[in-house]
Amino acid sequence: MSLLREDDAIEVRERLKAMTSPVRLVHFTQELNLEYGHETKQLLEELSALSDQLSLEIHNFLLEKDYAAEYGVDMVPATVVCNGDARGIRFYGLPAGYEFASLLDAILMVSQGDSGLSAESREKVAAIAQPLHLQVFVTPT
Repeated sequence: MSLLREDDAIEVRERLKAMTSPVRLVHFTQELNLEYGHETKQLLEELSALSDQLSLEIHNFLLEKDYAAEYGVDMVPATVVCNGDARGIRFYGLPAGYEFASLLDAILMVSQGDSGLSAESREKVAAIAQPLHLQVFVTPT
């Protein structure tokens, strides 16, 4: 059974037409004892099938710890939205509900190479002289 309804898939396919360059979804998971692991993988498979500009790589977190570390992934399920490098935007857990819209926005931002930040915000970010670990937590309540 598909997680994306057909009318939703049509809308998502239309949104993904705004992609200007390819984007990779690098997904880390494990087969055993992972809540929402199967659902997350299925959702990403369905999503990546909606655009030729979107590709999906699936990796075993337990067997590929070094590769996960290259992407800064330390728990699963994790999905990195990236173009050529390992930095990207990381999503942990199942990106469903409002988080699915955030995932689509991240895909478009990475594809277009534009964060959407104002010029003032870009200057402030550029002035940060040391590494910064920023996390945004989302809850459905």
